[in-house]
Amino acid sequence: MKITGWELLTLPDHGDSMMLLVIDTDEGLYGLGEVGIRSRQKAVAGAIEHLGELLIGEDPARIEHLWQVLFRRGFFPADRFLSAAIAAVDVALWDIRGKALGVPLYELFGGRVRDHVAAYTHLGDDYHDVEAFLDKARALVSGGWRHLRFAVPHAPDGVLDQRASMRAGIALFHRMREAVGEEVELILDVHTRLDPPEAVTLCREIEAARPYFVEDPLRSEGLDAYRMLRARTAVPLAAGEQFGSKWEFQRLVEPDLIDYARVDVGVAAGLTEARKIAAMCETHYIKLATHNPLGPVTAASSLHLNLATPNAAVQEHQAQPEPAIDALFTSRPTIRGGRVELPELPGLGVDIDRAAARRHQAVAAERPHLRTPDGAFTNW
Repeated sequence: MKITGWELLTLPDHGDSMMLLVIDTDEGLYGLGEVGIRSRQKAVAGAIEHLGELLIGEDPARIEHLWQVLFRRGFFPADRFLSAAIAAVDVALWDIRGKALGVPLYELFGGRVRDHVAAYTHLGDDYHDVEAFLDKARALVSGGWRHLRFAVPHAPDGVLDQRASMRAGIALFHRMREAVGEEVELILDVHTRLDPPEAVTLCREIEAARPYFVEDPLRSEGLDAYRMLRARTAVPLAAGEQFGSKWEFQRLVEPDLIDYARVDVGVAAGLTEARKIAAMCETHYIKLATHNPLGPVTAASSLHLNLATPNAAVQEHQAQPEPAIDALFTSRPTIRGGRVELPELPGLGVDIDRAAARRHQAVAAERPHLRTPDGAFTNW
């Protein structure tokens, strides 16, 4: 079998653009992958143009070999944007391999170690009406969800006052714990918005409400700051959704600075790399909490990874595809009440009507621009 070509599809997705990669072979089999970085899709598309030239004529079964070629052949090791392009290629190659052998991907990873995967969902950003926000949480719990995620609030006018956001986050977390009880796991996403003084105070002040984890409490450029935070709080910490390789995760995993690794299969160079990250985490008793605010392809690749990984804990599930493209996916993961069900189709278990998908040309949304009260740019 040889790779004969590839195609990029951009589909509308809740005001954003879902970028999928299809890799074709001379035997009629094709694989699907997804680009995990949506905010700079033109940069990733350019990377795929370069990588695609290296793939034509290659054997799609040589997945590890091709990963090494794509990651290292340009002399400069892949950064996060190139890793996102490699991720789409890698997942598509695994999809082809599973289809060629007629088995779901988790069978190729040693077989499943669990019957389904726990999932968490987003509460959204409607936290300014606190009572309605709490009612939404109660409704999700009634629907079977046992893991809920919400973010540290910021003002609706695009201003992020870190001290005010910290205080609001502390108050909201305690209200949420009172509303849903002790049996529901709560995840607070700081989204890299706070500096160390505010992050430390936030984490310490919600310790008594027992968060499942606090996500991205600090920015990801200077990972040594996690040493300081780790020493000053007892809450479980999670990070990694912005990381493009095992070498970035290594800086937090080897010193035991996090409890949950937020591996994004669509960013961290695909399933080949994600499995290595998972193994490294296992040696440090760190669990996976896979990142997926994306589409069905990344939901499926995360599912297969988690089904075959002993130290997987939970995977993110934000939303189903929007109505305009929902019918394009002729098969995809099944999510019911806080869990992703066991897939039985070969490969990823995701398929798409390519002819219909080509009629869509979506453009990625620009991420929100937040500013501090004095007008300076700050993280969203």
